[in-house]
Amino acid sequence: MKLAPLISGGKDSIYAMHLASKEHEIVCFLTIESENLESYMFHTPNISLTSLQAEAIGIPILIGKTKGEKEEELKDLHNLIKQAKEKYQIEGITTGALASVYQAERIQKICDDLDLKCINPLWQMDQEQLLRDLLKEGFITIIVGTFAYGLGENVLGKEINEETIDILMEMHKKYKIHPAGEGGEIETLVIDGPCFNKKIIIKESERKIDEDTTLLIIKQAELKNKSN
Repeated sequence: MKLAPLISGGKDSIYAMHLASKEHEIVCFLTIESENLESYMFHTPNISLTSLQAEAIGIPILIGKTKGEKEEELKDLHNLIKQAKEKYQIEGITTGALASVYQAERIQKICDDLDLKCINPLWQMDQEQLLRDLLKEGFITIIVGTFAYGLGENVLGKEINEETIDILMEMHKKYKIHPAGEGGEIETLVIDGPCFNKKIIIKESERKIDEDTTLLIIKQAELKNKSN
């Protein structure tokens, strides 16, 4: 099928796209930029970098805007997916949904309304296994936001590697956080992987720290050719 992945820039949406691409044709990326940093539906940290990811992979991207009002933002998503169907004749979308019934149900309804398939390759996947699979397959992912006690600058800006996974699993044991961030504990950005023709290089960034919330705001980034 021709598919359009919903891309947030984070590990789940990119990895879901990668898995789906093994059986289907990826024809464009879909990204929603929300004005509401507390959006119920959409990832917001460094969302503008999805355009750079699309360029790195070699896929066109359609970007929609939303004020991020609960439920109303779904209309903006509906319009974006409809646009992709009309422009690229997509037959379905992919999502990085892992366990959020709220997101899964609402996206499924949009797909039903538009007569599209909704593919969720990561649904109910073990979160530790997801992190280790990402690493095994060669994705380079950095943590660009933390929103739970015990994380903070401990992992902000770090690559998800064996050491980082161990830290996240320890925090899971201590504080019951979701190690892959399904409860909103962390936000991530993929800067390289097996589906990337070029890698993203971060040139300038800024850290924002506020109690149990930390953010890595990327101010400047560029693409670099990958060595053989």
